[in-house]
Amino acid sequence: MIISMTGFGRGEATENGITATVEIKSLNSRYLDISTRLPQRLQDKELHVKEQVQKVINRGKLNISVYVTESETGELSITVDEKKVKAYSKLLAQLREAAGIDEPVTVDDITQFNDVFINKEEDEETTERKWELTLKALEQALDSLMKMRTQEGDQLKNDLVDRIEFIDENLEYIITETKGRAAETREKLQERIKAIIEDDKVDEERLELEIAILVDKMDITEEIVRLRSHLKFFLEAVGQPEPAGRRLNFLTQEINRELNTIGSKSNNSDIGQYVVKCKEALEQIREQVQNVE
Repeated sequence: MIISMTGFGRGEATENGITATVEIKSLNSRYLDISTRLPQRLQDKELHVKEQVQKVINRGKLNISVYVTESETGELSITVDEKKVKAYSKLLAQLREAAGIDEPVTVDDITQFNDVFINKEEDEETTERKWELTLKALEQALDSLMKMRTQEGDQLKNDLVDRIEFIDENLEYIITETKGRAAETREKLQERIKAIIEDDKVDEERLELEIAILVDKMDITEEIVRLRSHLKFFLEAVGQPEPAGRRLNFLTQEINRELNTIGSKSNNSDIGQYVVKCKEALEQIREQVQNVE
């Protein structure tokens, strides 16, 4: 199955005035790289988030953002630190007496000290409820992300299959060009060698052996067989259910290797043109494969 590594997913879960929202952005990467941004009270859940993601995603660079909000209930999320209020009141009273000030200490005087107000401690039950909602939102975000990655993967699959079939069609032209080429090459070599060597100095048996070796070196039959095999395996990998990114990347390298060898050994301008067309298509395949999980 072809699954793209790029995509976006979003999930949201709400219950009893608490809303958890998860957003996931996915980009290309050779490995699975997960970055998370969690609320302060859920920082210790980072490992759990990554474990859930790893059950679904195999490759890609993922940025996961988690937001948790609470609806307005009319209650303040801060409270008064009574010990500090009493301490500051006593201190200000001593200061007033020392300075001979008649005015009493007021609330305005005490609230000049920022630490007289403290945030309310969140109870464990509320924290656990937020985590449960976050898990639900994460599941939705992963489903949304995979849906988008799969849809893009289907488009990639069609493009890859078209380009592989294009290479296969050009390979047929190359095969046609190579038919009878060995005998023709042998004849041309014999003519050229005899033209530059005196007849009385030619060892016919040695000449035939050398020509046979040269013709064999110029033969591209093995490369064609291997190339067709790689093209076949590529199409099979595209249709298999498991992620195929790494295998496709390997096969792309092998196809490129065989095309290079065919181009260098053929010593034929027509075959060279077909090889160039194949390599242009293969370069586009290579770029697309970089985005396959």
